[in-house]
Amino acid sequence: MGTFHQDKGELHGISVLVTTTGPETWIGRCDTMLGDHVVLLGADRHHADEDQLSAEEWLRRAAQVGFHPRHDRVVVPKTLVEDVRPLAEV
Repeated sequence: MGTFHQDKGELHGISVLVTTTGPETWIGRCDTMLGDHVVLLGADRHHADEDQLSAEEWLRRAAQVGFHPRHDRVVVPKTLVEDVRPLAEV
């Protein structure tokens, strides 16, 4: 017997780090990772061209004190996704 979440991908419900081929890096709870996009809920973003901290500093701070979700739902096209991994592995 399966669960009703089996069609959402193996990282469903897990906090993840999404690095992209562009200037954005995302942290959020993975909702869906199938199809042509990754959907994050309760997410925060680092933008290399807009933020004062480097992506590494931003990620280190998030690992130490957590992050404030500024986006309820984010859809990242898989064509832009470089890597998705559990935040706990970072």
